[in-house]
Amino acid sequence: MLAVPLLLALLRVLTGDLPAGPGALTAAALLLLTAAVAATLTAVGTPGARTPAAVHAAALRRRAYRTAYLPPRDPDAPGRPRPRAPGRPAAAA
Repeated sequence: MLAVPLLLALLRVLTGDLPAGPGALTAAALLLLTAAVAATLTAVGTPGARTPAAVHAAALRRRAYRTAYLPPRDPDAPGRPRPRAPGRPAAAA
């Protein structure tokens, strides 16, 4: 793991144990900041990533939406009422 030696080196620079100029301190701080950002992004995850359960639920919703509007293919199927035949127009009263 690279973070522990990096933090120890930064601590030595900050305490004055390791002599360094302002350029080394800036480079160490920048490296620490980059490592912190990378660790945060790794812990949080990539934006837009979805769990497999969320992907599965979305696929089921899309499928249900598509099948909700299919016209009946067989009007004579068991359990389906027959469509009404067109009747005569109502007699005028």
